Amino acid sequence: MIINLSPLYDGPPVEIVKSGDCLWINGEEFDFSDLPEGAEIADFVVPCDFIRGPITRQGGHVVLTIRLPYSGENPSAAVTHPAPIVDPPDGLVVLPADEPEAEEFIDPPQVEEVANDVEA
Repeated sequence: MIINLSPLYDGPPVEIVKSGDCLWINGEEFDFSDLPEGAEIADFVVPCDFIRGPITRQGGHVVLTIRLPYSGENPSAAVTHPAPIVDPPDGLVVLPADEPEAEEFIDPPQVEEVANDVEA
């Protein structure tokens, strides 16, 4: 299987699980095992908003494009220009992603500090 990725800013999250020529995209099963060599399925035939473009079988591989949602102000090139995922093992497909941006944590004032400010 060859999974091409099409970056989509601020789209809904996607989880992909693979088993042979089957994919589960956000829990919905798509079985491409009956797709013969050289055949093509138009994306509008497959009821999945994450699949973009035709699904084909080339050189024995199911080839398709899936939207890769991302967010953040400065996404890495791995996310905005992802490499195809070639022959992923069965199981959860690891998608390129950036680490979530760290939120600044402000230490709340301690009870003693507040009490001292009130007395002063």
